[in-house]
Formats: sequence, C-alpha cells, structure tokens
Amino acid sequence: MAERISGYAARFNSETVIAGEFREMLAPGVFARTLRDNPDIVMILDHDPGRVVGRTTANTLSLREDATGLWFDLDPDPTTPSGQEAIGTVRRTDVRGCSFGFRVRAEEWQDGKNRLPLRIIKDVDLIEVTLTAFPAYGDTSASFRVASSNDAAHRVKAKAEAAMKARGIPV
Repeated sequence: MAERISGYAARFNSETVIAGEFREMLAPGVFARTLRDNPDIVMILDHDPGRVVGRTTANTLSLREDATGLWFDLDPDPTTPSGQEAIGTVRRTDVRGCSFGFRVRAEEWQDGKNRLPLRIIKDVDLIEVTLTAFPAYGDTSASFRVASSNDAAHRVKAKAEAAMKARGIPV
C-alpha cells in the first residue's frame, strides 16, 4: 500500500484578497494550456525549490484541470526528508492547503464598485504547486490516504502511457 496526498491546488471562481490591495480569482481553463505545453511541473513544500516532493515527468505527481479547479495526486517518497515531512504534516492535518507558483499570461481587471478591484486570471505558465499551511486561496485542499492495489495499477498504467507519449507513441 502506497501513501498518497491529493486535493485541489487551486479552485476556479473563488475570490481571495491579495496583500489587501485587490481581489483575485482564477477563471476555468486557466491551467489548460500550461498543462498541455509544459510537461515538467514540480510539487514542493512551502514554495521552497530545495524541497521537491513530486514531479510530473517522474510520474510522481499528476495534475489535471476539472470543473472545480486544478486537481493533484502526489506519490511522496517516504525515504526522503521532504517526503516524510509532506506525509507527516498532511496526515496530521497540520498542512491542509496548497498554493502554486505561476506567471500570468492573460488577465482581466474589473472595477470593484465600492470594493477592491478584481483581477481575473485567465491563462498562466504554471511553474510549481506547493503544500502549505498558509495558502493564498483558503479553499484549496490536501489530504492523506493510503492507496489500494487498484490505485497502484492505475499508477503503473499512467507511467506507461507517459513513457509512450514521451517517445511519440500514440496512446
């Protein structure tokens, strides 16, 4: 049985306030292009690039955009300090949220009409997703589970398909 961490690194149509200056919201589809075009995205701890716990090209992190937001499934390595920290803090629910590092490619601004202005992010270059105790968007999630053998079969299939795609073999 493998230990897994999964949840939403971002949710669509959910507002948050950034630095007390403006409201921000992610539009559905904001990650579609970058997930298609960038095959190498990492998951780290607290935006620290020295604490990598998963990577899409290593098939230890899978990301997908659905109607709710950016879903992730992480296979952390329990033999590494960062993997142990991810497993331990998420299992105890000390860490329950996520964040992400990105560059904005397209955005829209709306007047706040007696409120802070609203920035709607429509397209980003996603660099990383991160497990954190202090997410900018409070409705993100990260939860721990022990994967069944069915999950293991799904992971093996996903790894095989990723290897085939990398070699240009249609899946």
